[in-house]
Amino acid sequence: MIKIPIFAKKFIAMNNLFSIAGHFLDPQTIENIAPLGNGLINDTYKIVVKGEPQPKFVLQRINNAVFTDVEMLQNNIEAVTSHIREKYENQGVKDINRRVLHFLKADTGKTYVVENEQYWRVMDFIADSYTYEAVTPEYAYYAGRSFGDFESLLTDLETPIGEIIPDFHNIEFRLKQLENAVAEDRVGQMREVEVQKFVDKIREKADEMCLGERLYREGKLPKRICHCDTKVNNMLFDKDGNVLCVIDLDTVMPSFVFSDFGDFLRSAANTGAEDDPDLDNIHFNMAIFKAFAKGYLEGTKPFLSPIEKENLPYAATLFPYMQTVRFLTDYINGNTYYKIKYATHNLVRTRAQWKLFEEAERCVPEMRAFLLG
Repeated sequence: MIKIPIFAKKFIAMNNLFSIAGHFLDPQTIENIAPLGNGLINDTYKIVVKGEPQPKFVLQRINNAVFTDVEMLQNNIEAVTSHIREKYENQGVKDINRRVLHFLKADTGKTYVVENEQYWRVMDFIADSYTYEAVTPEYAYYAGRSFGDFESLLTDLETPIGEIIPDFHNIEFRLKQLENAVAEDRVGQMREVEVQKFVDKIREKADEMCLGERLYREGKLPKRICHCDTKVNNMLFDKDGNVLCVIDLDTVMPSFVFSDFGDFLRSAANTGAEDDPDLDNIHFNMAIFKAFAKGYLEGTKPFLSPIEKENLPYAATLFPYMQTVRFLTDYINGNTYYKIKYATHNLVRTRAQWKLFEEAERCVPEMRAFLLG
């Protein structure tokens, strides 16, 4: 077997990237392709074309281990972005190419290509745009307004949108996974007193936490087209601090509005870390809640129903509860899903998320007073 020097491996990889990008662009126009960002799921690169000082396009490998139906994924994104673009055109919105993502068609006629069982796509690079990691009341408000506007723009979308990750935020499904893990107890974790204690606590709250699924079956709660990954850094801002557009659309799918509302607050309103070993650090930040809720109510005003609005505090408790269930399930199963740094990492995460659930639950009366005030 011939050894390939590291620099040669890089050269071959770069050749591959040029070849892949060539399905979307004239390869003769490409000046350079270089890594962009540090995404945890997809691999992303910026494409610089000849004669342009800034990147012109973004090349991205879609992680088909996470998103197993890439055809559905891209169909979802095309439907959503085309619908928003048409709305903006009708509204006379300026600079639309900076306000909504645009994906290029490959020589296959699709917005993706497959090379060596890997899936790739190319989109326009939005120049002079910025993302922020800080979760302040100001940016929480922007996030609430932006994700609310995003949902509002899609309320009349007629193109069917598929569920790209089935049962992603279905708490009944997550509880069933937990019960299966407890029954199997494949690595003997149920012998731990603390693990059984958490299982008992989760069971005590299960009926209350399954409210959303019950309301849906009763025909009282609709599913909307939601982003399902609501984070501050999933928005682009211009240099003046104005929101340009919502990005990272891979998880867009039908869900309850609780998904976008509760999932943002699970991380943004937590005063501690997701895996904080010191539970005294963990509280529910009502300033973040109020700022996000204010923006979200403004964005969703055209469509949000009374039953959705009155149950937004439930959403704020549901997501730390659901994440407790998921971390504990993985711990009982022997840590097969989430990456861990030490043997009890998922148990530490379980403790931290349960503390956040309790803190959010304690704030429910204040949340209701704010929403109805």
